[in-house]
Amino acid sequence: MSYTYTLCGLFFILSSCSSNENPFSYGNDTHSRGEMALYVEESFKPLFKTSINTFESQYPKAHIQPKYSSEGEIIKEFFNGNVKTICISRDFTEKEKKALKSKKIEVRSDKIAEDAVVIILHPTNPDSLMTINQLKSIIRGETSRWNSMNTQIEIVFDKQNSANYYYLKKLCDLKSLPINLFAVNSNEEVIAYVKKHANAIGVIGLNWVSDCDDTDTLAFVDGINVAAIAKNDKSEFFKPYAGYVFSKEYPLSREIWMINKAKKSGLNSGFVLFMKGDKGQLIIQKSALVPATAPIRLIQIVKE
Repeated sequence: MSYTYTLCGLFFILSSCSSNENPFSYGNDTHSRGEMALYVEESFKPLFKTSINTFESQYPKAHIQPKYSSEGEIIKEFFNGNVKTICISRDFTEKEKKALKSKKIEVRSDKIAEDAVVIILHPTNPDSLMTINQLKSIIRGETSRWNSMNTQIEIVFDKQNSANYYYLKKLCDLKSLPINLFAVNSNEEVIAYVKKHANAIGVIGLNWVSDCDDTDTLAFVDGINVAAIAKNDKSEFFKPYAGYVFSKEYPLSREIWMINKAKKSGLNSGFVLFMKGDKGQLIIQKSALVPATAPIRLIQIVKE
C-alpha cells in the first residue's frame, strides 16, 4: 500500500475595495495606486509574473516594475538604498537586521510561501533517483561520472550569487564550487542546457517546473526529467510535489520571503499584503508551491 499526498487550500476570497475606500489613501501612492520597483530572485520569476499581472488587472492605477536578479545582487541593492521591496529565499540575518536598525531603517519581513530546489536531468538519463549524500558527492566533485552512461557529469545552475548557488554551497558546506559545476544566466537557460546535454544535472527553482497554468513552463516540462530525492539510504524517494514539500518529505526545501522598508500606506506595502492575502496565496497554490498563511490541509489518498 502506498500513499500520495495532495495539498489543498481553503481560501475565502474577499471583495476588493476601491482606492477611494482605502483607509490608507494618502496622495497618489496608496495600497492600490502608484508606481513601485520590485526586485525578485530569478528563481521565482514565473510566480511573480502571474502575481503582478493579476494585481495590476485588479488595480489599473498600480504599476509595478519588476527586476529579476540574483539573491546576492538584490540584497546588495537593498542595502545600498536602490530598492525598497525585495523577494528572496530567506529572511535577513540578525547581523543584517542590526545593520539596518543602526541606520534607523524599519524593515518588515514576511514569509509568503514554501519552495524547493529541483534537480533536473535529461530524459535519457536512467539515474533519476538520488539520496542527499549521492547528490552532495556529485556536487563536491567526488563522483564525477555517470556509471550508467560512462560519461562525465556536468552540473549547471542559474548564476553566481543566486538563491540556487547559495543553497548548493550551504548544502555541501563548500567555500568554492568544483570545476564541473558552472553557471549560465537564468533558470530558463539551465533547462535549455539540460535538454541538449544527456550528461548534465540542472539545479533550478521549483516554480520553473510547477506552474501548470503557464504554457512556457509546460513546454519546459516536456523535455526534462525531475529527479526524486531521498534523505538517506533507508528513506523513500520523493519528487518536489507541493504535498511533499509541505510535509518536508522532499528534502531540498526552502522558503520565499518578501522584505519591505517602504511606508505602510503605499503601493509597496499594498502588494506585499496582496501576496500574503487570500488572492496572492491562491496564486501560490495554483503554482504548485506551498502557501504560507492560507489554511491548508493534507488529503491522504490510498492506492491499493
